[in-house]
Amino acid sequence: MTTFLLAAAAFILATVALGLWRILRGPKDVDRMLAPQLLGTGGVAALVLLGEASRESAVADVAMVLALLAAFASVAFVVGALRPQVDPKRGPQLNPEPDKGPAPDRTPDAPTQDDNP
Repeated sequence: MTTFLLAAAAFILATVALGLWRILRGPKDVDRMLAPQLLGTGGVAALVLLGEASRESAVADVAMVLALLAAFASVAFVVGALRPQVDPKRGPQLNPEPDKGPAPDRTPDAPTQDDNP
């Protein structure tokens, strides 16, 4: 049983490593935010399996601390993303990109196919 648990922990760590490689190369900040979540989830799973294999109860405590830190990292990212960006000339902005208005091929008053009976 110990061999199976160690093999499962190694498999989880390998999949976390492959996932991190892709997430860290992500084009957006949200893609990069998945890295701490993946580390937290995969790390907790691997630590729980290693703790069971070695029969050490302290490893489960470390796993729970890691899960808590991963949750706090997600909350901190969301709070930081929702915090308004302050520009001295324009004032606080929730979206740092300027308003681009309606799409060039449509005006807000133009009927769509859904509006026609």
